[in-house]
Amino acid sequence: MIILFVTIHVIVSLLLMLVVLIQQGKGADLAGAFGGGGSQMAFGARTATTFLQKATAILFAVFVITSLALAIMQAKPGGSVMGDAKGSAPAAPAPASTPSK
Repeated sequence: MIILFVTIHVIVSLLLMLVVLIQQGKGADLAGAFGGGGSQMAFGARTATTFLQKATAILFAVFVITSLALAIMQAKPGGSVMGDAKGSAPAAPAPASTPSK
């Protein structure tokens, strides 16, 4: 189950990076490059939500959900290597006796 979530998490992370890098910035027009704000209002023009903005929001939500799911799965106490011993230590070998003179 963890492998499935890690796979989904990695794919969503790569897609999220791609979608964010493809989007055009707020002041990416030519007037914005020279400090002019003639084509935009004080806080930017109100535009319709694009497909890339919706994809970013959805991918971000999936990223957060998979992050939380992975954190919760890793926090659960799992089996231990020492759990098989059940409190009993293996018997130590007897020390080799040396002949006395």
